[in-house]
Amino acid sequence: MSKVVLITGASSGIGRATAIRLAAAGHRVVLGARREDRLTTTAKEIEAAGGTADVRRLDVTDRADVAAFADEAAERHGRIDAIVNNAGVMPLSRLDALLVEEWDRMIDVNVRGLLHGIAAALPHFRRQGEGHFVTVASIGAHEVVPTAAVYCGTKHAAWAITEGLRLELDPGIRVTTVSPGVVESELADSISDPEAREAMRAYRANAIPPESIGEAIAYALGQPPGVDVNELIIRPAQQR
Repeated sequence: MSKVVLITGASSGIGRATAIRLAAAGHRVVLGARREDRLTTTAKEIEAAGGTADVRRLDVTDRADVAAFADEAAERHGRIDAIVNNAGVMPLSRLDALLVEEWDRMIDVNVRGLLHGIAAALPHFRRQGEGHFVTVASIGAHEVVPTAAVYCGTKHAAWAITEGLRLELDPGIRVTTVSPGVVESELADSISDPEAREAMRAYRANAIPPESIGEAIAYALGQPPGVDVNELIIRPAQQR
């Protein structure tokens, strides 16, 4: 069954790979991110392969913008079936580096952005009596390493918010948390702290492709209505 799936942070990495995978499965994907040019490139690739993709510039830290993202998709397609809250940033640093603006950015994107996605999609899902929330968290939701205190804090918050959402919702609305380990992506490019950047270079020596996470999300979305895949942790075999 074809679904209308919203994806935030769809311009690169996991978001882009998920969009391509879901479109290949016959779903209509609605791509949101700040870098509209990259979204357009991905949409053209999807359409060339016979899929369907819409593009919209999106700032997940702007609640009204995220609401409009969902509302416009529902108006165009008649409904929305799932939202993949994937947008995230990871400018790691030790707390004593006092990079407070970077802490704020992680909270704004990783936590508030998730909440804005939930608030935008929930009224549609409730009206339909069904829908699917997918949160892309991180292995950082389950463990903390030096330089990652704030990042792990935001990802633990994402895990907790999503689990609370699952417990509160009616059975027709499904909820999945996907926690990737080390994945090939641009996330580490935002690290400005030299010590954290060097530590991350070694940490990311073994990484899996973002397509692995896209495959997991496709699996969760593809289950029959009575099956809710609550949580998936996916990491390289070498990562402990």
